Amino acid sequence: MRDIVLRIDQATPPDRDRAVDGLRALAILGVVLGHWLVTGLVVDSGTLHGDSPLKYMPEFTPVSWVFQTLAVFFFVGGEVGAKSYASAAVKGTTYRRWLGARLGRLGRPVAVVLAVWSVAACVMLAAGVDQKTVQALCKLVWAPLWFLLVFTVLTALTPLVSKLHPLWPLVVVLLMDVIRFGLDGPAGLASVNVIAGWLVPYCLGAAGAGQRLRSRGTGWILLLGGAAATAALVHWAGYPAVMVGVPGLKISNLDPPTLAVVTFGLAQCGAAILLTGPLRRALRRPVAWAAVAIVNLFAMTVFLWHQTAMIAVTALGALTGAPRTGLQTAPDSIAWVLARLLWLPAFALALCVCWAVFGTYEQRRSGRRGGSRDVGGGRPTAVTAERYG
Repeated sequence: MRDIVLRIDQATPPDRDRAVDGLRALAILGVVLGHWLVTGLVVDSGTLHGDSPLKYMPEFTPVSWVFQTLAVFFFVGGEVGAKSYASAAVKGTTYRRWLGARLGRLGRPVAVVLAVWSVAACVMLAAGVDQKTVQALCKLVWAPLWFLLVFTVLTALTPLVSKLHPLWPLVVVLLMDVIRFGLDGPAGLASVNVIAGWLVPYCLGAAGAGQRLRSRGTGWILLLGGAAATAALVHWAGYPAVMVGVPGLKISNLDPPTLAVVTFGLAQCGAAILLTGPLRRALRRPVAWAAVAIVNLFAMTVFLWHQTAMIAVTALGALTGAPRTGLQTAPDSIAWVLARLLWLPAFALALCVCWAVFGTYEQRRSGRRGGSRDVGGGRPTAVTAERYG
């Protein structure tokens, strides 16, 4: 293990900003842990459906503030995407080739999860599993793919986004919310915010690629200003305080993104800027960097299969007989929360199994097309993680 850690450290280019990878790893792990902690799969009269402890225990709302880290991922994606495009332009690479290379990296892992779950859905239906249960499971697995679709669109827009001030998409989100909530306009119009909402942190990241937003002063302004704006919107404008989707809530801050979740994202971007220095220093340590690099190397596998891991743990728990607290029971008590935490190692183990089985599909492309190789064993090194910027 020590040898692997040292080889990863030595294989990393000296000019690589390790803090960017650290932020991306934190964002991915935040999403994974957040889904585990605030998503329950409840078995009721033979049918499985999703539920959330935040629906019953609003006092745990701050959990959503910690683990809803999507803005950080878009922020990092904007920075890495802008740097990548600028580098490609200097080398004379065409936009088409640049975009094809970046988007091609996402195709295989997504195709595999879609194929596996399409077959699984057909098998379950043929075996007589309740249709609502199959729909709930497929929705749970496939719903996160919206994130990749939005990320794909923003990546394609990177040359334009690099020149766009983040204030413009923020104004669009504001106008859509005014029309939706203030003027009782058509709800479908708010779908514009799916792109505009996440374009705000993406633009901030692209601006950061040019070092325009990397000062600590900017970080504090975004953190404090975003937090104050979010608090004001929740207190006086009636937005939900919870920053994730909760069954039964009249308004979701994520579906589509509201002004509150966008201002909350600004605060997160500010925190990310402030964390850059400490992360950069911490990741000089080979062990810490190896852990972050490996998470980045398999970021797509972790993201695409963590819901499957959650379903697997729930299913295995059901095989033991009576519904297990923290797995198949309603998430309506402190007992459920404590049990959920105790089941976390089982979830981590199931995710590791998914990584072992499906991680290879994330790596094959880099192996065929000259991706970085481990100097000893012919394996891709963790520094190839940059391809998921």
